[in-house]
Amino acid sequence: MQWWEALLLGLLQGLTEFLPVSSSGHLEIGNALFGVQSADHLTFTVVVHAATVCSTIAVLWREMAALLKGCARRRWNDETQYIAKIILSMAPVAVVGFFFKDRVEALFGAGLFVVGCGLLGTAALLVVAEYVRPRPKAKITFADALIIGLAQACAVIPGLSRSGTTIATGLLLKNKKETVAQFSFLMVLAPILGEAALDLLKGGFSEAAAGVPATTLVVGFLAAFGAGCIACKWMIELVKRGKLIYFALYCAIVGTVVLIAG
Repeated sequence: MQWWEALLLGLLQGLTEFLPVSSSGHLEIGNALFGVQSADHLTFTVVVHAATVCSTIAVLWREMAALLKGCARRRWNDETQYIAKIILSMAPVAVVGFFFKDRVEALFGAGLFVVGCGLLGTAALLVVAEYVRPRPKAKITFADALIIGLAQACAVIPGLSRSGTTIATGLLLKNKKETVAQFSFLMVLAPILGEAALDLLKGGFSEAAAGVPATTLVVGFLAAFGAGCIACKWMIELVKRGKLIYFALYCAIVGTVVLIAG
């Protein structure tokens, strides 16, 4: 992988991580266009995903600081409950990561057919969620958190958007748009950073293990981080205005083209 390929793929990852169009699916499409074997560069995928997590922290640091401050009081208050719900939502994807990691990684080398099907699935979810009218729920419940977590676990499939799936699921559970958007972006922090930390401990970021020069990884990280900061702010505002139908149309078109071309 050349540095300019890492730059373009990093920008692609950063822009599509928060938009409901599947960053992993677009990375697979980008890899296919550049002739990059994604199964050989899983470390690069981990790095650019970690970069978008860092961009989430950069954008939502005030909200995160308020949660940590409330949790530090050591009471069962709103902040402590919110963090408990985040932890609960991470349980399904943790199970997938521990017990089905090899199968998930195999999906990233299965070709564009899986990506096309996943994009069409994302389009269907977004269409359904577009016409849901939320009830005046005060907050996301623990049951909601678990169901949204199950949706996140399903979104390990390339082409099935993580943000699109979790946000659509939250809307189908009648949660407010801005509430479920913020929850969706925060619930992914620990799983991705944990995966990156585990890869680091195993030496996966060395040039020999990663199969990608260190400078290329840095370029990809910085590109994904910068694009992610922009996309995160944009997506939160977009969800508030309820314009997900345009992303559904985009996913349907790209998914169809990918299936035909693949």
